Amino acid sequence: MNVLAVVHGPDVPAGSFGEVVVGRGHRLDTWVPAVTPTPPPDGYDAVMVFGGAMHVDQEAHHPWLREEEEYVRALLDRRVPLLGVCLGAQIVAKAAGARVGPAVEPEIGWVDVERTDDDSVLGVLPGRFPAFQWHFYAFDVPAGAIELAHSRVCPQAFRLGDAAWSVQFHPEVTREIVARWVEEAPDEVPGGADALLAETEERIDGWTRLGGELCGAFLDAAAG
Repeated sequence: MNVLAVVHGPDVPAGSFGEVVVGRGHRLDTWVPAVTPTPPPDGYDAVMVFGGAMHVDQEAHHPWLREEEEYVRALLDRRVPLLGVCLGAQIVAKAAGARVGPAVEPEIGWVDVERTDDDSVLGVLPGRFPAFQWHFYAFDVPAGAIELAHSRVCPQAFRLGDAAWSVQFHPEVTREIVARWVEEAPDEVPGGADALLAETEERIDGWTRLGGELCGAFLDAAAG
């Protein structure tokens, strides 16, 4: 398959998901809207949209967000297999007409998430699990979508139709990515950077494995 990763900066890469795509023998292209606002041509078998430090309502500062949202809306209309992660999930929700805005409280670090549906993609994750999070905004579940997971604070995942999935948490992160984020914004970490890095060291290997299974389930769904 030809797979597109939409990334929003060098510090928010495809991470372990990119490794899974390439490891399965698929082609992986990358589009960085902030660098090249014009969307790539059609023809991808699956698209994954990753996170970023910006918010969906900051079009005045990041005008390319409008074009990216239009691109995602076109993917939804054409039922191209789509997976949104964090900011990417919020863009998918917004493109589908749902409200996206400041969360009741930020979720940064390892946060308990509970699945609410035995979906073919999210169903590879445990019924309840600690997920790595770093977000200040949250999405409402779009009309017609099925909520797949939630935390104490907000919805964490949904499926829209039979080809689009979104997750608020970060299943793609590696220990290197987490360390980079903590180094860049230590003051944002509740409980302190050292505590988060220590907890991450305990959890990251298992989390990377689960993330790989989630990515693989999405690729299987896209291929099917």
